[in-house]
Amino acid sequence: MSEEKNSINRREFINRSIKAGVSILAVSTTAGLLYNRVLPGVAQKQSQSILPDYSVKPINGKELSIVTGSERSKALTKAIDLLGGISHFIKKGDSVLLKPNIAFASSPDLGATTHPEIVSTMITLCLKAGASEVAVLDNPINDPAGCYLLSGIDEAVKKAGGTILLPSNDLFENFTLKNGKLISNWPILYKPLKNATKVIGLAPIKNHHRSGASMSLKNWYGLLGGRRNIFHQDINTIITELAVMIKPTLVILDGFSVMMTNGPTGGATSDLKEKNTIIASTNQVAADAYGATLLNMKPDDLPYLALAEKAGAGTLDYKSLKPLFYNEVTS
Repeated sequence: MSEEKNSINRREFINRSIKAGVSILAVSTTAGLLYNRVLPGVAQKQSQSILPDYSVKPINGKELSIVTGSERSKALTKAIDLLGGISHFIKKGDSVLLKPNIAFASSPDLGATTHPEIVSTMITLCLKAGASEVAVLDNPINDPAGCYLLSGIDEAVKKAGGTILLPSNDLFENFTLKNGKLISNWPILYKPLKNATKVIGLAPIKNHHRSGASMSLKNWYGLLGGRRNIFHQDINTIITELAVMIKPTLVILDGFSVMMTNGPTGGATSDLKEKNTIIASTNQVAADAYGATLLNMKPDDLPYLALAEKAGAGTLDYKSLKPLFYNEVTS
């Protein structure tokens, strides 16, 4: 892509930021403070050590689906249908927590955050299945309200009938993962997790300069509070511990516009490659293992996947699950 095209993309991004009422300059100058923020009062609370198991036993032979299509919403719905349909996962009265990636004050066109269409479609599906509530939560690196707004997720959630949860201090409690090296007496978004009966991860597929890739497992990073950037020194361990900490109902990977370079923030559409793929799975390690192939990587290129498998968080050999493929054009 030419320098002129990149310049246009950046100007469009800035213009959207201004229209949304978000000052990108202000966000960038305070991002370090927000990312390292220590939550007052959290440390005084007694450390928790138990989270619900949100998983649903998969239908035999239906643990991983990969759909290629022209529209995110249709592809997502089909991917879930291949696993038995949303009613297999969400029951009447369920309190559903959706965990998208809303880490940055970024336009959805740039692929750094979960696309709002993925979020709105999942809310609609869950409510139709009888969920009493569908809440959406992340702890962004940049200003949370600005990230929710500029990513398009704030509007998408409200239109679909979901509930926006901003990461306020009262939602955090210290948590200690059994046998955890890093997640020990550490603040996490415990209250929403404790109150949820089902948890679904919604992540874009991205290159990541530290971990190699950001997908389902890395997405749980947004449940951490405190000075979580210190975990970058042992990135594979923290991702593994997060995979053990959260036993999700379902994970969804958006591989429509895959960020191939300059992740996790990107900044131009030239970082993206259109692959028009949605991955849905009850096995988060398997989902990420296949997702790695969309980044032109092998699962073995991501050390945390083997560590997560060893820790019991899922299966690295996604082929053993006999993935269910569907191509809108050829099917």
